[in-house]
This record gives sequence, structure tokens and C-alpha cells, in this order.
Amino acid sequence: MKLLFDLFPVILFFLVFKGAGANPEAAQAFADQYLSALVSGGEVTLAQAPILLATAVTILATIAQIGWLLARRKPVDNMLWVSLGIIVLFGGATIYFHDEQFIKLKPTVLYWCFSLALLVSPVLFGKNLMRSMMGKQLTLPDPVWSRLNLAWGLFFAAMGAVNLYVAFSFPLAFWVNFKLFGFLGLMIVFIIAQSIYLGRYLKEAE
Repeated sequence: MKLLFDLFPVILFFLVFKGAGANPEAAQAFADQYLSALVSGGEVTLAQAPILLATAVTILATIAQIGWLLARRKPVDNMLWVSLGIIVLFGGATIYFHDEQFIKLKPTVLYWCFSLALLVSPVLFGKNLMRSMMGKQLTLPDPVWSRLNLAWGLFFAAMGAVNLYVAFSFPLAFWVNFKLFGFLGLMIVFIIAQSIYLGRYLKEAE
């Protein structure tokens, strides 16, 4: 459920983009009605409608996520606040300038923020963020926690670089597909590899 909750805006982005692309005239009419006031020049073209609608829905979905958590008096992860700030900034720029380049940068900025936090926190603050997040569920030796934190930091740095390559080397539709399926696949492979690596330490702890 947590994974589905985290992926909710990404899934909506994918579905809205595909749905709008399959019905461009209706998408343009809808975007003209609800987004034209937010777009410089006040007009949304047929080609721009899918990405602008998908971006707007993603912003609303992220706001709804935080609103849902606050309404239920549950803590909001710092990562979700960071994600909201980035999607509002880069998504808002995409809508206003009707330019897809901004939203393409959003995953890279988000991943690199995660990477920077993971890699810098042990050096500047003496805090292992992975241990802070997973310490209640796992018992691991200190060197393993350090390697795990470093691995995640480097993984997010690589994900940001991969996004830049895909976003600016392939058509928009390919990037949208990769944004959901490609990144999810890479994440799953990395988590499986991590689980295999940590398995022996968990057995030793038992």
C-alpha cells in the first residue's frame, strides 16, 4: 500500500498523458478551459495539451497526498514535502511556459536531492539517514549501515543521470513510459540486490 501511495502521482501522470494523447481534441478543449489562465499567451495547443494536463494532475495529486495525511493526523515524510516543492516549481514552469523541458528535469532534481541528503548527512551531521528510516525494522552492523546509505545515495545519483539521458535523447512519449516502468523496474532490481546482500547479515543477527 505504501508503494502504491508513493507511486500515485506518477501513475496518474502516465494515465492522463496517455488518455489525453488518445483524445487530443477533447484534451485541448479541457486544457483551454481550465489551464489557459495559467499559461503564458492564454492558449494551449493540441500538441501541448497532454503534457500540460498530466503535469497539472500530478501537482494536484501530490497536494492531495499531503492533505490526506494531514487530515488523518499522520506524519508527512520530509521527502514528500521536498517532492511537492519540486513538482510545484518545475510543473508550474512547464504549465506557464508550456514547455515540457521543465517537467522532464523534475525526476533528476528530486533524485539528486535524495542523493545529496544521503551522502552529505553522515559527513556534516554524523547521521545515517538509512539507519534512521530502517533502524526499527533491521539490525545491522555499523559498517553495513554505512555501505547501505552510500549505496542508496549513489543509486539515486545514477537515477537522476539516467533520467537526463532518457528525457533528452528520446521522444516525450518514450520518457513518459520510462518514468513509470523504467524507474520502477530499476528500483525493484536494486531492492532485490540489496535484500540479497543484507540477507547474510540478518541471518547472523538472528
